[in-house]
Amino acid sequence: MDRDQGIAGPVVTGLSSAGFRIGETVLPALTMTVDAAQPWSPPPLSALAPADLQHLIDARPEFILLGTGVNLSHPPAAFSRALNAAGIGLEVMDSRAAARAWGVLRSEGRVIAAALYPLS
Repeated sequence: MDRDQGIAGPVVTGLSSAGFRIGETVLPALTMTVDAAQPWSPPPLSALAPADLQHLIDARPEFILLGTGVNLSHPPAAFSRALNAAGIGLEVMDSRAAARAWGVLRSEGRVIAAALYPLS
């Protein structure tokens, strides 16, 4: 449990052009479940497919926070439809907003997942 915020699992504690700080590690792009954060080598957003986030889908979150980088952009409609068909919601925002939302939603005990594109 993160002692500073009382949140179980990974928490983004800092942001920079180098990436997202999780504990002592900075990752340029990452995925998170309530249990773990891991580095991610995302495809171009326009090519994002469910297989790119299968490990998040398999975790069966309420929804996936998709941080699309510096600016808000939208993933392919087929990606959104596939998540909807799997019963998983999708919240799309820029990566900074998604990192902040992750902490707020996790502090509420929400079972979510996140995929954050790089900030540079």
